[in-house]
Amino acid sequence: MCGIIGVIGTRPAAPLLIEGLRRLEYRGYDSAGVATLVDGQIERRRAQGKLANLAASLDRAKLPGTTGIGHTRWATHGAPTESNAHPHGTTRVVVVHNGIIENHAELRAELEAAGQVFATETDTETVAQLVDLYLQQGMDPLQAAGAAFRRLHGAYALAMIFAGHPELIVGAQNGAPLAVGFGEDEMYVGSDALALAPLTRRIAYLRDGDWTVIDRHGARFFDAAGAEVTREVKLTQFTGASIGKGNFRHFMEKELHEHPAVIGDTLHRMVNPATKAVTLPDLAFDLARVTRLTISACGSAFYAGLVGRWWFEAVARIPADADVASEFRYRAPPLPAGGLGLLVSQSGETADTLAALRYMRAQGQHVLSIVNVPESSMARESDSVLETVAGPEIGVASTKAFTAQLAVLACLALAAARARGAIDAAGEAALTAALLEVPGRAAEVLDQQAAIAALAVRIAKARDVLYLGRGNCFPIALEGALKLKEISYIHAEGYAAGEMKHGPIALIDPAVPVIAIAPSGPLFDKTASNLQEAAARGGPVIVLSDAEGAARLRGIATETVVLPTVDPFVAPILYAIPVQLLAYHVAVLKGTDVDQPRNLAKSVTVE
Repeated sequence: MCGIIGVIGTRPAAPLLIEGLRRLEYRGYDSAGVATLVDGQIERRRAQGKLANLAASLDRAKLPGTTGIGHTRWATHGAPTESNAHPHGTTRVVVVHNGIIENHAELRAELEAAGQVFATETDTETVAQLVDLYLQQGMDPLQAAGAAFRRLHGAYALAMIFAGHPELIVGAQNGAPLAVGFGEDEMYVGSDALALAPLTRRIAYLRDGDWTVIDRHGARFFDAAGAEVTREVKLTQFTGASIGKGNFRHFMEKELHEHPAVIGDTLHRMVNPATKAVTLPDLAFDLARVTRLTISACGSAFYAGLVGRWWFEAVARIPADADVASEFRYRAPPLPAGGLGLLVSQSGETADTLAALRYMRAQGQHVLSIVNVPESSMARESDSVLETVAGPEIGVASTKAFTAQLAVLACLALAAARARGAIDAAGEAALTAALLEVPGRAAEVLDQQAAIAALAVRIAKARDVLYLGRGNCFPIALEGALKLKEISYIHAEGYAAGEMKHGPIALIDPAVPVIAIAPSGPLFDKTASNLQEAAARGGPVIVLSDAEGAARLRGIATETVVLPTVDPFVAPILYAIPVQLLAYHVAVLKGTDVDQPRNLAKSVTVE
């Protein structure tokens, strides 16, 4: 959610800011703006809607200056209008902000009583007005910024520039990420390394409570107490190569076609193809001694965690819980000694999941994170990290990152099973062999795209859709429903197939398609029975199954997509692909903004 970019150097800043903001579009936004110092004075350009509108504004009215900040905003306080777009400020200071200032109302009342005049409805303007008041009282920019930071409650990443100070950017972090980039006679700030990749690979990350003072020659860092500290400069894995769609219509379509490579790359880091053994990086704890596993995540990552829970209990025989992170810590669950907290996140910056991580650590748990960004806050705060090798995922709706998460969870479950003696070497070899087949089978699923696109014609006409699954494929029903809701705006629900008779069956009629994730296997007959009941109520039954399952459901299914036959252990990874493809083709038919669906952000960095 939201994105920050800042630059201070010798080149015109505005084009660099726009390029950085384009690389932050994947986070989701509804307005954007930039500000630079022109002859020592602050000038801004802001626009509602997409970056193209901001770029057009800059074409109409050029914005010179070599020091500037920019922002893509996802509205929280105040409507997504041009007047509420960042940067916010006065003639003395201008600010961009990612997060929420929780005490903005009391600060605003105090500032208005002191004579500060507000122009927007946002919480962010409170920061600018507070700094402005301190400047009027005679403080210099660093004193004013430091005094303001001490007054703020909530989550924030901030960057600000000051009139009359062309060699200065001040930034701060508390609960939302901010990175500092080091160039040659040029310095940068950004929400993540991806935004800074065209400019530099040398990155330092702030810690919560830190603030930084930047000129074009370098940066100084201070902790929450105001003491100067050192922050390590690292080489990021991202490069400046442009992130394009290639010959695909959308980033999501491109990323869907990257499933086979991403699953393969992730598995090859963890599975020895010669010995069929899982080899994890060194962990800071012993899997054999874990007493209980507590999984927490949000959105699709949570559904990956649900599949993981099934694997950990059924294969590794470890007691496991899984909770959405936004609820987990407020329930304040007691966690056992020797327990392992497992967090799953694409960005590694999701605020609720970070809060869950910190609760787990406070409860004495070992902490392991599965993330796609090894430089993220979550990775840095974990005892151990397992990386998904998905590369940048630009589409807001997660696709390839989800199957990469499943691949890592499957490997972790197998490693735990071997460590605990729940399976022997032959059992591990059989299941890892099944895993290693998945990239090839995933490519075969993509070859079914014409059949899935034809099926989308029926689904695009529906107002409600029901997804059903059992066992380790129940979470794939949840994932299919979520994807359809996210990008096509069709109401959909995912249910455990056995729960259909406990309520959802009342919804079924000829206008409500029922989509079944039904690979042949131990639970197939149970699912088939549930589908028979749906068909008896007149519901169109759409089946995703293998050749054996499709043959057995021929008299029940209205339409069928035949998928490759795989071991039931790996079926969730494979069956995630067609439900995502279906949602994509439905969204294209409906003409929605596939890559940046309304109201959604890629990385939810505030609660």
